[in-house]
Amino acid sequence: MRKVFWQLVTIVIALTVVLGLGLPQASAGDLSKPNAAFDVNKMGDMSGFDPGNPVIPTGDTIKIALVASFSGPAALVGQIYFISVQWAAHDINKRGGILVDGKKKLVQVIKADHMSKPDQCKKVCERMVLQEKVHVLWGTDGSNLMKIINETANKYKVIAQNAASLTDDLQDATNFSRYAFMSSFSTDQIGRGMAYYYGQRNKEKKFYILCQDYMFGHAMAAGFKKGLKEYYPEAELLGEDYHKLFLTDFAPYLTKIKASGAEVVYTGDWIPDAANLLKQSRQMGITLPFAHIFLDEPNFLHEIGVEGTKGLVQLSQFYTDNPYFKTPAQIKYYKTWNDLWKTKWQAPFNTKLFEHGGGNIGSYTQQTYWLLSVIERAGSTDPEKIIKVWEGDKYKFENGKVLQMRACDHKAIQDLYVAEFVPPDEQKVDFNIPPYHWFTGCSYAAPSVKIPAEKALPQMDEKLDRCKGKNGWGE
Repeated sequence: MRKVFWQLVTIVIALTVVLGLGLPQASAGDLSKPNAAFDVNKMGDMSGFDPGNPVIPTGDTIKIALVASFSGPAALVGQIYFISVQWAAHDINKRGGILVDGKKKLVQVIKADHMSKPDQCKKVCERMVLQEKVHVLWGTDGSNLMKIINETANKYKVIAQNAASLTDDLQDATNFSRYAFMSSFSTDQIGRGMAYYYGQRNKEKKFYILCQDYMFGHAMAAGFKKGLKEYYPEAELLGEDYHKLFLTDFAPYLTKIKASGAEVVYTGDWIPDAANLLKQSRQMGITLPFAHIFLDEPNFLHEIGVEGTKGLVQLSQFYTDNPYFKTPAQIKYYKTWNDLWKTKWQAPFNTKLFEHGGGNIGSYTQQTYWLLSVIERAGSTDPEKIIKVWEGDKYKFENGKVLQMRACDHKAIQDLYVAEFVPPDEQKVDFNIPPYHWFTGCSYAAPSVKIPAEKALPQMDEKLDRCKGKNGWGE
């Protein structure tokens, strides 16, 4: 009888999603019952999606300014963001758009190049709001630049979605804005989550921190040190260094690491620094595992090879329990993306970086769907109505992950996962459909370990009046 009961429950939930009736509200502290969910079976016709030749509507649209580095040393990051956001927009547009303020409107994505420069970021954000009349500022690579985006959003009362900048200070008492929503994970979650993983693993005990020398890098280090004290007090921190952004010579830092006796290097570096760091470490004969979040770009991993990438440990905001493909809907979604990559997309979107549409790209895409779902349920581009829906909202990604937007400080609560990079013949534990591996030319994330949300809740600033007297779930 119990089995029959749960089968009926599953059917009811499935019918609810298919009929578009939403999902039952759940209390805080429960990620099993989302308010809304991505439904693969409702996707529009994606056969014409080409990020190199995008179909972008104009006129009376829902306007999203994608504020990112589309030029300069981190231009590749802009490409990653664009394919993610434009994919979601294209899908919604093929469905006919979103009903807002009594009218169906399409979604328009506008590139806003901040060139990785603060002054340019401020200038382009102002132009997006005042001239382009955008409804959302979506960002970005660089917490210092996301801070400028959030300040602009607060000044002009438009929504800012932080899908990619991870510093907790962005949502503290000093910087908090009702208009800014941090749908990504954060540095405190990452550091504490990684420390929890190593504490449970209880194997490696000697660590070395190497991060970029700006607010994000220092926040990444602080989260890990905090986590070690909390979850792995017997661990040793043998060194801690910070390097300038877009560094080309890591030898001085790597020499110190090699001499330290460390067993693991913890880093928050993102490309191009991530690629240069890993390449140079292997060239210097340093085979230590890196505990990371961004050393996963497949093109540079292939340059290093299977052995050089084996044993890397990544904490991800997109991974789930093994195996990756659990439902026919997930397979359908994956093949929709992968078939287009194989048959349609041209440079720069035809490289291995864009082959699978998972990892960070998968997260950015689904976070954008969350934004669009909130706008749809708000039935308006009015920021006040969007805020009302998004605060406390729970949304289910296509891979089954559920995120909750903590109402008091607009930070996302979620389960996290740590995965170890293994050779191709061991990747089947995760990639459980033909060809049973992610890549053949490098090791890649496969066996995953869950970090429950309660073990790495987002940092909450007690000085923020909205959060006073509440627990980590915002209750």
